[in-house]
Amino acid sequence: MRHTRLYLGLLPLLGLMAGNAAWAQTAPPATQDDFGGVGLLQMPSARMAPDGNFAIGINRTVPYTRYTIAVQPLPWLEGVFRYTDISNRLYGSHSLSGDQSYKDKAVDVKVRLHRESRWWPALSVGARDIGGTGLFSGEYFVASKRWGAFDASLGLGWGYTGARGDIHNPFGWIDHRFNTRPAPDAHSVEAGKFNGKHFFRGPMALFGGIEYQTPWSPLSVKLEYDGNNYRHEPKNNNLRQDSPFNLGLVYRVSSHVDLTLGIERGNTALFGFSLHGDVGQAPPLAKPLDPPPQPAPKVRANTPPGKVDWAVVSRELQDNAGFAVDRVTRQGSELFVSGEQQRYFYPDEGVGRAARILDHALGQGIGWFTLVDHKQGLPIEQTSVQRQAFNKLLTHDLSLTDFRRNVERDPPTHDDTRQVLYQAPLKRYRGGFSTSLTESIGGPNAFVLYRLNANYGATYNFTRHLWLGGWAQLDVVDNYDKFTYDAPSNLPRVRTYVREYLTSSRFNIPNLQLTWARKLAPSWYGMAYAGLLESMYAGAGGEVLYRPFDSNFALGADVNWVRQRGFEQHFAMRDYHVVTGMLTAYIRTGFHHRVLTKLSAGRYLAGDWGGTIDVSRLFGNGVRMGVWATFTSADGRQFGEGSFDKGFYLTIPFDLMLPRSTPASTTFVWRPLIRDGGARLGRNYTLYGLTDGRDPQLFDANFGMITQ
Repeated sequence: MRHTRLYLGLLPLLGLMAGNAAWAQTAPPATQDDFGGVGLLQMPSARMAPDGNFAIGINRTVPYTRYTIAVQPLPWLEGVFRYTDISNRLYGSHSLSGDQSYKDKAVDVKVRLHRESRWWPALSVGARDIGGTGLFSGEYFVASKRWGAFDASLGLGWGYTGARGDIHNPFGWIDHRFNTRPAPDAHSVEAGKFNGKHFFRGPMALFGGIEYQTPWSPLSVKLEYDGNNYRHEPKNNNLRQDSPFNLGLVYRVSSHVDLTLGIERGNTALFGFSLHGDVGQAPPLAKPLDPPPQPAPKVRANTPPGKVDWAVVSRELQDNAGFAVDRVTRQGSELFVSGEQQRYFYPDEGVGRAARILDHALGQGIGWFTLVDHKQGLPIEQTSVQRQAFNKLLTHDLSLTDFRRNVERDPPTHDDTRQVLYQAPLKRYRGGFSTSLTESIGGPNAFVLYRLNANYGATYNFTRHLWLGGWAQLDVVDNYDKFTYDAPSNLPRVRTYVREYLTSSRFNIPNLQLTWARKLAPSWYGMAYAGLLESMYAGAGGEVLYRPFDSNFALGADVNWVRQRGFEQHFAMRDYHVVTGMLTAYIRTGFHHRVLTKLSAGRYLAGDWGGTIDVSRLFGNGVRMGVWATFTSADGRQFGEGSFDKGFYLTIPFDLMLPRSTPASTTFVWRPLIRDGGARLGRNYTLYGLTDGRDPQLFDANFGMITQ
């Protein structure tokens, strides 16, 4: 009778989600639940964060502290990556991890099946802990409907989201195995394997709740009915529950920071913190440290192209437009400037600034400016701007939409009949200092191990297609003296010597290689390289890539002979060597939501054969969110804990965060475990990366920057 009364108390939620409900005009913003996804407190909702959202959260409900990263790579898809600290259980033996508490890794996924409409609620299906140990695994269906300032959710949960287990599983009518849920085993060698055999198995429970946006806009209130009864907690850590109702207050400190306070289980305080932002939609930071674009001339120059001091103009193009000039040619009324964009991440901005400079320098005999962009000597694409239309755009006599028809992007062309106006001398040497941070998270020796490095990188060009490049690294400060653990391995130790590589020397040479790259034919590129290819391997290899201009398909292949380097990362070598290589297909899909799928097959560093699938979305501002998984001939027992290689990455252009333009970006990678199976060579250059300018998305998405 007690549960019947509780379910009757939830009937108002059904009323809120009924078809004749008033269409929502205002509602609480999407906020994180205790597990990192958008939801109530312990329970999820059908809601999604804004497209491109990235959130970092910390949540404490004794005995659990959850560290979460949530991403929204597509409007209908949410992913969560989580570490759970179980404070009253030890990680392992005292000799291995001291007094460090137990850490559990997990991955969650939620998919929206139906978007909320006037008459129907939003509907989502999700699964928690699908690729971890399964200690907190659970699946659910949940619906959410807005009613003014109220947002109501009602769902059915299995596993941890429905551990109350007071509703018979209807899937048991299909197969009796659905009536029983296998118990998770954190110590199994299969830990980390996809937990599909658990999905929607065992009894289930009803859960739900309401979130109310108070008249005071920073504050919202959450009330939920929990689907868990905490009597079957992981690691025999059963907890007392005085009430199935949880209550929380969410205070929005700013548009990017949320604080949560509440009471859960009727007896336990909740504290949560979330830092979030729509990184995929974020505009670049203002650039006060950039030089201002050259103003339009009051009096037009009357200098013919053959009389222009192109050395001076080239310096202006480098200093103001970020364009390092290689060659200037002319064909009729069209001027061609070939070189490499080295400052502006968004190509439109560099094109617009270069067009201003060329317009200022030239007389009226030139009607089109064409910039031919190269990367490491490889011709990538060319952008042509109609001069008169560009001037009308700057004086507001032509709209941006109409001007777009006066800009052409084409594959680069070369014509020996063009008049050569200027050939720049080859700049032989470039170098500079930088800093970097190396970190390891979630290991048995310490939750966070870190190393701050000072780096010097340099490149010497023998020709425009042949260069020697590399970088040296000095360990400034670290806590890797705590790093003593060597993971077990049933394969050649191609990656699990990571401790030795990080702790054997404070001065390293991670990369020093000779590289040659050329365009071999229309749509074909080639590259060869030899030297210290990465921190753990030296050797030689080559790559070819077929990539038609503005095509949704590309195909590449690489083959490498490599030998394992000495732990000090100097010039010593170890005995292990292997031939490794991949055949990779690159497929762009998704239309408005540009999704890149990379399918690779070949031989990995441990000699295992298999394939990798990598799926990522590129946002209009240059942010990329992606996941990968690798399956090889090394089975789960050979691979060890984790069962197969997988992870998540987020690439963010520095241009979004800095007051000065830069083409550089940083990539955050979350990999649950480093193991030897499915390990790939970490090459410094890839032909697909060097030819990214053949993808027009960045240009089209940021076309307005051509006036900046």
